[in-house]
Amino acid sequence: MTLRRFIDQAVSPWMQGDGPNVDIVLSSRIRLARNLTEFAFPVMATESQAKKALDFIRERLEGAEYHSLGKFAWIDMDRLEPIEKRVLVEKHLISPYLVEESVHSAALINDAESVSIMVNEEDHLRIQCLFPGFQLNEALTLANGIDDWLEQKFTFAFDEQRGYLTSCPTNVGTGLRASVMIHLPALMITQRMNRIAPAINQFGLVIRGIYGEGSEALGNVFQISNQITLGKSEEDIVEDLRGVVMQLIQQENAARRDLMNFSRIQLEDRVFRSYGVLANSRIIPSKEAAKCLSDVRLGVDLGLIKGVTRNVLNELMVLTQPGFLQHYFKETLEPEERDVRRATLIRERLKKTGLDDPIE
Repeated sequence: MTLRRFIDQAVSPWMQGDGPNVDIVLSSRIRLARNLTEFAFPVMATESQAKKALDFIRERLEGAEYHSLGKFAWIDMDRLEPIEKRVLVEKHLISPYLVEESVHSAALINDAESVSIMVNEEDHLRIQCLFPGFQLNEALTLANGIDDWLEQKFTFAFDEQRGYLTSCPTNVGTGLRASVMIHLPALMITQRMNRIAPAINQFGLVIRGIYGEGSEALGNVFQISNQITLGKSEEDIVEDLRGVVMQLIQQENAARRDLMNFSRIQLEDRVFRSYGVLANSRIIPSKEAAKCLSDVRLGVDLGLIKGVTRNVLNELMVLTQPGFLQHYFKETLEPEERDVRRATLIRERLKKTGLDDPIE
């Protein structure tokens, strides 16, 4: 697998799959944080120490295979252009921290891009497993399998009382972050999300934007994850998140039914106005594009729009991000230029659907 494939392909192969509740839960993710006993943790390491840790890990993992996942591609962050790094972040294959804060770092990514192992991020190893739809247990099973495989190659920093030791105290214990990417347009339209969000925090969960901590929730897409990793088992953490997400799914479905039953004409107007903006605009900022894509996705999920697939919308969600946009057009673009190119790209992609009249 070449770096070029990871960079050029907007939609990761795993995103083209199906999964439970995929109309609302876009993806499920399990991330495990692990550190090696032989080296200073990345946040405290000098450049030379970070380099030694990277070389040590590379020697054991470069070209390694894990069962059905096949070989992992080793990607050195130091060898990438800024735009290439940004594209990998926009595809959720690496974290913003790996790009902005880390030194002598790398990522191992499998062919389907469903698994990435970040090296010298905040911790020596960050194992990330992604599944389409609501599949937290499946993602946990795979992550634990990879964790066991890595533990045969490395000695992890572990304390009998505290569990796995990590750079950030909030990760000590299991080192587990379970999260879902969830699309909640009806709850936002009906303003019910305003009272639901504070209640979620009371369950030890946190709501963030699509790129995690410090990012904005664009297009009514939120990332919901656990905050507590110490004092609970991995299974309990995942089950707690599952329970809250199931409630959110039910609430979102109820809000969608109410919109269809009591505000259908207003909903149709919103959905088709947004489709019209995407199909005809000559200039469109990223926030407006995300909002319109959210409306159209809702229209597709409710059967109001025919001929547009979720895969097309998934593709546009990535293609219209600043990094991928500049990579696609092979040039550095100012914000105003990006808005023009974004509109052009969206129009061209929607034309490929062959959709003349999206109205049922």
